[in-house]
Amino acid sequence: MDGLWMAWKEEIIMELHILQVGDVLVSPDIFTEKFCCDLDACKGACCIEGDAGAPVTMDETLAIEDVLDTVWPSLSAQAQSVIDRGGVAYTDEEGDLVTSIVGGKDCVFTCYDKDCCLCALEKAYRAGQTEFVKPISCALYPIREKQFAPNLYGLNYHRWKICAPGRKKGEELGLPLYRFLEGPLTRRFGKAWYEELCSIAKELGL
Repeated sequence: MDGLWMAWKEEIIMELHILQVGDVLVSPDIFTEKFCCDLDACKGACCIEGDAGAPVTMDETLAIEDVLDTVWPSLSAQAQSVIDRGGVAYTDEEGDLVTSIVGGKDCVFTCYDKDCCLCALEKAYRAGQTEFVKPISCALYPIREKQFAPNLYGLNYHRWKICAPGRKKGEELGLPLYRFLEGPLTRRFGKAWYEELCSIAKELGL
C-alpha cells in the first residue's frame, strides 16, 4: 500500500503545473523542493555573490534610509563610500530597483561575524534597534517574486549552487520550501493567503 501511495504521489508531482493561490501564480517547486538555510555551511554567500543587489521597493528604500544611521557603524568603509556617492539603492540593467553593491557584487549592508556574512539591517532589527527587518526579496530567498500585472504576481524557486547546503539540510529534515519560508510568505501575502497555500499542498498530498 505504501508503495502504491508513493508511486501515486510521485506521479502527481511530475504532472504539477503552475498553481494560482489568490492573485499569486505559484511554481510547483515551491511545494516539492526541500530546503532549510544552513548558514554554518554557506556562510551567507547569497549576500556577496551575484552581479546585482537585492530587489527593493521604493517603500523599502525609504525604510532603509530611515534606519541608515543605526546600521552605519556596522557597514564597511567601502560600503559607506558607495552609499555616500550613490545612495542605498540603484536601478540595475533590467530596470529593477536594487540595493547598492560594493565591488560589483557585495550588498552594501553586508557585515561579518568572524567568517560568516550577515545582514546589518537584520542584525539591528534582532537587537531591537529598528523596526525594519530587511527587504522582502531577501527574506523570501530562494523564492523569487515577479509582478506580471497590477494584481498578479508569480513565485518561482531559484536554484543556485551556493545554496546546495540548504537543499541538503532541507532533505535531511524533510522540510518543504513553503514551510521553511512560512514567516516571509505570511509577511508578504498575509496569513489567510498562506493558509490557503497550505490547504492546496495538503489536498495534493505534499
